[in-house]
Amino acid sequence: MTLDGKAALVTGGSRGIGTAVALRLAQDGADVALTYHSQAERAADVVDQIKALGRRAWAVQADSADAQAVRDAVTGAAAEFGRLDILVNNAGAGALGPVGELSLEDVDRVLAINVRAPFLMTQAALERLSDGGRIINIGSCMAERAAFPGGSLYATSKTALTGLTKALARELGTRGITVNLVHPGPIDTDMNPADGESAPMQSGLTALGRYGQPSEIAATVAHLAGDDGRYITGASIAVDGGFAA
Repeated sequence: MTLDGKAALVTGGSRGIGTAVALRLAQDGADVALTYHSQAERAADVVDQIKALGRRAWAVQADSADAQAVRDAVTGAAAEFGRLDILVNNAGAGALGPVGELSLEDVDRVLAINVRAPFLMTQAALERLSDGGRIINIGSCMAERAAFPGGSLYATSKTALTGLTKALARELGTRGITVNLVHPGPIDTDMNPADGESAPMQSGLTALGRYGQPSEIAATVAHLAGDDGRYITGASIAVDGGFAA
Protein backbone atom coordinates (compact mmCIF):
# COMPACT_ATOMS: atom_id res chain seq x y z
CA MET A 1 0.00 0.00 0.00
CA THR A 2 2.63 2.50 -1.12
CA LEU A 3 0.02 5.20 -1.69
CA ASP A 4 -1.89 4.71 1.54
CA GLY A 5 -3.44 7.99 2.67
CA LYS A 6 -3.02 9.65 -0.73
CA ALA A 7 -5.79 11.04 -2.90
CA ALA A 8 -5.68 10.97 -6.70
CA LEU A 9 -7.66 12.46 -9.57
CA VAL A 10 -7.61 10.62 -12.91
CA THR A 11 -9.24 12.31 -15.89
CA GLY A 12 -10.97 10.07 -18.40
CA GLY A 13 -11.09 7.30 -15.84
CA SER A 14 -14.14 5.41 -17.06
CA ARG A 15 -12.42 3.45 -19.82
CA GLY A 16 -9.16 2.08 -21.19
CA ILE A 17 -5.93 3.41 -19.77
CA GLY A 18 -7.77 5.73 -17.38
CA THR A 19 -9.62 2.85 -15.75
CA ALA A 20 -6.44 0.80 -15.43
CA VAL A 21 -4.64 3.74 -13.82
CA ALA A 22 -7.49 4.46 -11.41
CA LEU A 23 -7.66 0.82 -10.28
CA ARG A 24 -3.89 0.47 -9.94
CA LEU A 25 -3.64 3.59 -7.78
CA ALA A 26 -6.45 2.24 -5.62
CA GLN A 27 -4.70 -1.13 -5.35
CA ASP A 28 -1.64 0.74 -4.13
CA GLY A 29 -3.70 2.44 -1.44
CA ALA A 30 -4.94 5.73 -2.87
CA ASP A 31 -8.45 7.12 -2.77
CA VAL A 32 -9.35 7.90 -6.38
CA ALA A 33 -11.60 10.43 -8.08
CA LEU A 34 -12.21 10.18 -11.80
CA THR A 35 -13.82 12.20 -14.52
CA TYR A 36 -15.86 10.82 -17.39
CA HIS A 37 -17.41 12.40 -20.45
CA SER A 38 -20.56 10.44 -21.20
CA GLN A 39 -20.41 6.87 -19.90
CA ALA A 40 -21.92 7.21 -16.45
CA GLU A 41 -22.53 3.47 -16.02
CA ARG A 42 -18.92 2.59 -16.76
CA ALA A 43 -17.71 5.29 -14.38
CA ALA A 44 -20.01 3.94 -11.67
CA ASP A 45 -18.59 0.46 -12.23
CA VAL A 46 -15.04 1.75 -11.77
CA VAL A 47 -16.15 3.50 -8.57
CA ASP A 48 -17.61 0.21 -7.31
CA GLN A 49 -14.37 -1.63 -8.11
CA ILE A 50 -12.32 0.95 -6.23
CA LYS A 51 -14.61 0.73 -3.22
CA ALA A 52 -14.32 -3.05 -3.31
CA LEU A 53 -10.59 -2.55 -2.80
CA GLY A 54 -11.35 -0.71 0.42
CA ARG A 55 -10.65 2.77 -0.92
CA ARG A 56 -12.86 5.83 -1.30
CA ALA A 57 -13.97 6.71 -4.82
CA TRP A 58 -15.82 9.51 -6.55
CA ALA A 59 -16.76 10.14 -10.17
CA VAL A 60 -17.87 13.35 -11.84
CA GLN A 61 -19.09 14.07 -15.35
CA ALA A 62 -16.79 16.60 -17.00
CA ASP A 63 -16.15 17.36 -20.64
CA SER A 64 -12.44 18.19 -20.78
CA ALA A 65 -13.21 20.70 -23.54
CA ASP A 66 -15.21 22.71 -20.99
CA ALA A 67 -12.83 24.92 -19.02
CA GLN A 68 -15.16 25.39 -16.05
CA ALA A 69 -15.97 21.69 -15.84
CA VAL A 70 -12.23 20.96 -15.67
CA ARG A 71 -11.73 23.39 -12.80
CA ASP A 72 -14.83 22.15 -10.97
CA ALA A 73 -13.62 18.54 -11.17
CA VAL A 74 -10.43 19.44 -9.32
CA THR A 75 -12.32 21.42 -6.70
CA GLY A 76 -14.80 18.59 -6.23
CA ALA A 77 -12.16 15.89 -5.89
CA ALA A 78 -10.20 17.87 -3.30
CA ALA A 79 -13.38 18.57 -1.35
CA GLU A 80 -14.48 14.92 -1.49
CA PHE A 81 -11.24 13.58 -0.04
CA GLY A 82 -10.06 16.61 1.90
CA ARG A 83 -6.77 16.62 -0.01
CA LEU A 84 -5.17 16.03 -3.40
CA ASP A 85 -1.78 14.39 -3.91
CA ILE A 86 -1.79 12.94 -7.43
CA LEU A 87 -3.16 14.36 -10.69
CA VAL A 88 -3.19 12.13 -13.78
CA ASN A 89 -4.09 14.03 -16.95
CA ASN A 90 -5.27 11.12 -19.05
CA ALA A 91 -8.40 12.28 -20.91
CA GLY A 92 -7.72 12.71 -24.59
CA ALA A 93 -9.26 13.15 -28.01
CA GLY A 94 -8.05 12.44 -31.50
CA ALA A 95 -8.87 13.43 -35.05
CA LEU A 96 -6.90 11.53 -37.66
CA GLY A 97 -6.78 12.40 -41.33
CA PRO A 98 -4.97 14.44 -43.97
CA VAL A 99 -4.08 17.85 -42.57
CA GLY A 100 -6.00 19.61 -45.34
CA GLU A 101 -9.21 17.82 -44.40
CA LEU A 102 -9.25 18.60 -40.68
CA SER A 103 -11.81 21.20 -39.69
CA LEU A 104 -11.35 24.16 -37.37
CA GLU A 105 -13.71 22.38 -34.99
CA ASP A 106 -11.39 19.35 -35.01
CA VAL A 107 -8.41 21.54 -34.21
CA ASP A 108 -10.13 23.45 -31.43
CA ARG A 109 -11.54 20.36 -29.70
CA VAL A 110 -8.37 18.27 -29.83
CA LEU A 111 -6.21 21.11 -28.54
CA ALA A 112 -8.77 22.00 -25.87
CA ILE A 113 -8.88 18.45 -24.51
CA ASN A 114 -5.28 17.35 -25.01
CA VAL A 115 -3.45 20.59 -24.19
CA ARG A 116 -5.66 23.20 -22.53
CA ALA A 117 -7.34 20.80 -20.13
CA PRO A 118 -4.08 19.49 -18.57
CA PHE A 119 -2.90 23.09 -18.24
CA LEU A 120 -6.13 24.18 -16.54
CA MET A 121 -6.23 21.05 -14.38
CA THR A 122 -2.77 21.85 -13.13
CA GLN A 123 -3.69 25.47 -12.47
CA ALA A 124 -6.71 24.43 -10.45
CA ALA A 125 -4.77 21.75 -8.58
CA LEU A 126 -1.80 23.89 -7.50
CA GLU A 127 -3.33 25.40 -4.38
CA ARG A 128 -4.73 21.99 -3.36
CA LEU A 129 -1.87 19.71 -4.34
CA SER A 130 0.27 18.66 -1.41
CA ASP A 131 3.99 19.41 -1.34
CA GLY A 132 5.71 16.31 -2.70
CA GLY A 133 2.70 15.68 -4.92
CA ARG A 134 2.65 14.17 -8.39
CA ILE A 135 1.43 15.35 -11.78
CA ILE A 136 1.51 12.71 -14.50
CA ASN A 137 0.51 13.53 -18.06
CA ILE A 138 -0.43 10.86 -20.58
CA GLY A 139 0.97 11.55 -24.03
CA SER A 140 1.37 9.27 -27.05
CA CYS A 141 4.02 7.44 -29.01
CA MET A 142 2.94 9.59 -31.95
CA ALA A 143 4.67 12.53 -30.27
CA GLU A 144 7.93 10.60 -30.57
CA ARG A 145 7.56 9.09 -34.03
CA ALA A 146 5.31 10.05 -36.93
CA ALA A 147 5.21 6.51 -38.28
CA PHE A 148 2.24 6.94 -40.63
CA PRO A 149 0.38 9.83 -42.26
CA GLY A 150 -2.76 11.44 -40.87
CA GLY A 151 -1.60 12.11 -37.34
CA SER A 152 -0.53 15.75 -37.60
CA LEU A 153 -3.13 17.23 -35.25
CA TYR A 154 -2.98 14.46 -32.65
CA ALA A 155 0.83 14.44 -32.67
CA THR A 156 0.90 18.22 -32.30
CA SER A 157 -1.33 18.09 -29.25
CA LYS A 158 0.62 15.33 -27.54
CA THR A 159 3.99 16.90 -28.35
CA ALA A 160 2.84 20.07 -26.58
CA LEU A 161 2.74 18.07 -23.35
CA THR A 162 6.51 17.66 -23.48
CA GLY A 163 7.03 21.40 -23.10
CA LEU A 164 4.33 21.66 -20.46
CA THR A 165 5.80 18.79 -18.47
CA LYS A 166 9.36 20.13 -18.51
CA ALA A 167 8.34 23.68 -17.63
CA LEU A 168 6.06 22.58 -14.79
CA ALA A 169 8.75 20.28 -13.40
CA ARG A 170 11.12 23.24 -13.21
CA GLU A 171 8.48 25.54 -11.72
CA LEU A 172 7.15 23.14 -9.09
CA GLY A 173 10.35 21.41 -8.09
CA THR A 174 10.88 23.69 -5.10
CA ARG A 175 7.73 22.18 -3.58
CA GLY A 176 8.92 18.64 -4.25
CA ILE A 177 6.15 18.17 -6.80
CA THR A 178 7.25 15.98 -9.70
CA VAL A 179 5.79 16.32 -13.18
CA ASN A 180 6.27 13.58 -15.75
CA LEU A 181 4.95 12.44 -19.10
CA VAL A 182 4.16 8.86 -20.12
CA HIS A 183 3.97 8.04 -23.84
CA PRO A 184 1.89 4.89 -24.45
CA GLY A 185 2.35 2.92 -27.64
CA PRO A 186 -0.47 0.95 -29.28
CA ILE A 187 -2.59 -0.15 -26.32
CA ASP A 188 -5.44 -2.66 -26.43
CA THR A 189 -8.51 -0.56 -25.57
CA ASP A 190 -11.99 -0.25 -27.00
CA MET A 191 -10.82 2.83 -28.91
CA ASN A 192 -7.86 0.99 -30.48
CA PRO A 193 -8.42 -2.76 -30.08
CA ALA A 194 -5.66 -5.26 -30.67
CA ASP A 195 -7.94 -7.05 -33.15
CA GLY A 196 -8.89 -3.88 -35.03
CA GLU A 197 -8.38 -3.23 -38.73
CA SER A 198 -5.13 -1.32 -38.27
CA ALA A 199 -3.78 -3.53 -35.47
CA PRO A 200 -1.36 -5.59 -37.60
CA MET A 201 0.21 -2.40 -38.95
CA GLN A 202 0.52 -0.83 -35.49
CA SER A 203 1.92 -3.99 -33.92
CA GLY A 204 4.45 -4.20 -36.72
CA LEU A 205 5.72 -0.74 -35.89
CA THR A 206 6.79 -1.83 -32.40
CA ALA A 207 10.04 -3.64 -31.60
CA LEU A 208 8.14 -6.22 -29.57
CA GLY A 209 5.60 -6.87 -32.30
CA ARG A 210 2.54 -6.59 -30.06
CA TYR A 211 0.04 -4.28 -28.48
CA GLY A 212 0.48 -3.23 -24.89
CA GLN A 213 -2.07 -3.64 -22.12
CA PRO A 214 -3.58 -0.74 -20.12
CA SER A 215 -2.13 -2.32 -16.99
CA GLU A 216 1.37 -1.83 -18.38
CA ILE A 217 0.80 1.92 -18.62
CA ALA A 218 -0.78 1.93 -15.17
CA ALA A 219 2.29 0.24 -13.68
CA THR A 220 4.54 3.06 -14.86
CA VAL A 221 2.10 5.71 -13.62
CA ALA A 222 1.99 3.98 -10.23
CA HIS A 223 5.78 3.98 -10.03
CA LEU A 224 5.91 7.71 -10.78
CA ALA A 225 3.14 8.36 -8.26
CA GLY A 226 4.85 6.41 -5.48
CA ASP A 227 7.81 7.14 -3.27
CA ASP A 228 10.18 5.23 -5.55
CA GLY A 229 9.52 7.80 -8.26
CA ARG A 230 10.35 10.83 -6.15
CA TYR A 231 13.58 11.66 -8.03
CA ILE A 232 12.06 11.48 -11.51
CA THR A 233 10.72 14.76 -12.86
CA GLY A 234 10.51 16.50 -16.22
CA ALA A 235 10.87 13.11 -17.89
CA SER A 236 9.15 11.69 -20.95
CA ILE A 237 8.90 7.93 -20.54
CA ALA A 238 7.98 5.74 -23.50
CA VAL A 239 5.93 2.65 -22.64
CA ASP A 240 5.48 1.75 -26.26
CA GLY A 241 6.98 -1.66 -26.95
CA GLY A 242 9.76 0.01 -28.90
CA PHE A 243 7.49 2.01 -31.22
CA ALA A 244 9.93 4.93 -31.14
CA ALA A 245 13.09 2.80 -31.17
